Amino acid sequence: MAVVLPNRRLTLYALEHPWSRDANGVPVPPDPNQRPAPRGTWPGSALEQPDGTWSLRLDPAAWPVEPGDVVGDEHGMTWTVTTARDHRVPGCSAVDYLQATATRNPPEVP
Repeated sequence: MAVVLPNRRLTLYALEHPWSRDANGVPVPPDPNQRPAPRGTWPGSALEQPDGTWSLRLDPAAWPVEPGDVVGDEHGMTWTVTTARDHRVPGCSAVDYLQATATRNPPEVP
C-alpha cells in the first residue's frame, strides 16, 4: 500500500451538472471560455503518469467531481478531469479522498 501525501493546494472549478438541454433534448455544455466560480481550495496532490495523464488526489469535500470539471493549483497549472472516484473508508474519515484522472491544460506536446 502506498500513501500519496499532499504536494500542492488544489482548487476545483465545477461545471453546472447536469448540463442544460436544447429543444431536441441534446445536452449543451457550458461556454468553455468562461470558468465557473471555484468550489474550494484544499491540500491535494497531482502526479504525472507514464502515459502522460495526471493522477489527482482531492479532499472529499470537493465531491461531486465530474468529467469536464477543471482543477487548478497555486502555481497556475490546470487540469481537465476525465474520470473521478470517491474513496471512503467507513469509520476512518481521515483517509478518505477523491481520485481523479485528468489531462493537463494545455496538453504537453512530446
